[in-house]
Amino acid sequence: MIDPTRRSLLGGGIALMAASAATRVAAQPPKGADEVIPLWPGTPPGGAGIHLTEKAVDQSHDPAHPDRWLTQIGTPMLVVKRAAKPNGTAVMSIPGGGYGFLAYDNEGTEQAAWLNARGVTTFILLYRLPGEGWAQRADVPLQDAQRAMRVIRANAGRFGIHPDHVAILGFSAGGHLAGSLATRFDDKVYDPVDDTDNLSARPDLAGLIYPVITMGPAAHVGSRDNLLGNASTKAERDAYSVENNVTEGTPPVFLCCAGDDGVVPPVNSLMMYQAMLKAGQPAELHAFEKGGHGFGVRLPQGMPGSHWPDLFMRFAQYQKVLA
Repeated sequence: MIDPTRRSLLGGGIALMAASAATRVAAQPPKGADEVIPLWPGTPPGGAGIHLTEKAVDQSHDPAHPDRWLTQIGTPMLVVKRAAKPNGTAVMSIPGGGYGFLAYDNEGTEQAAWLNARGVTTFILLYRLPGEGWAQRADVPLQDAQRAMRVIRANAGRFGIHPDHVAILGFSAGGHLAGSLATRFDDKVYDPVDDTDNLSARPDLAGLIYPVITMGPAAHVGSRDNLLGNASTKAERDAYSVENNVTEGTPPVFLCCAGDDGVVPPVNSLMMYQAMLKAGQPAELHAFEKGGHGFGVRLPQGMPGSHWPDLFMRFAQYQKVLA
């Protein structure tokens, strides 16, 4: 279940970390000793004059089990988590946080752990947050996600992965970003910066976990306002609703949510599933009775929803994307 702190922030429209939380900024950056790949060779698009220092605030009271939330992402990057016995497949994990923070551990490092155990090389995407001063704010996360997929493919040989076996996993607002990448991978949201941008940004499969999908009446208001601003028009909301952008080119999509999700209405997942069926594209939806929001891989084993990683892997294997 989602912890009360995150429910409060997500449910009421995301607020950035309170000043009192600043005393809990992690002493070390969340990447630690991991290999990192900056996405852009210079200043990210729309970043002229912006200077941010990444903050990592740990919500956990157990040092052995951190639960870090990141803000002020000035240098978007991929954090690489290599499998001990890699099988040549990869997943890019996209944390959520209502487009106001990134749930780095819950929806990043903890996802990499079970993927690595299955031989899957994992890349955690640290993408820029649209409300931190960037120009063209609504496209900033998608700029980073498109570039990240291209960077992964450009480095496929170095990481021992097949460039046509790269899936994505997105959570909550990260699910909106993953869905946007799966449906708008060809949209020109930034000017090419090097040869890497000649590569495809289309993921081979997308897993959307308790995702934000629509920007319409069933939207998660905090995610919508953080992405589009508080005065978005209907045209903007329609354009950034993932269900409106599904086409025959959209890759296979796996969806799961909980019926008692009190943050993002479960109908978001159903809307995406229906859009995929209408387009004739492969899709699978699991709506569990209980689990709340933001459960990641933290549900007790006795709950049916705790088995979603196995269901995701079976779907990805059936689609011949993951091994």
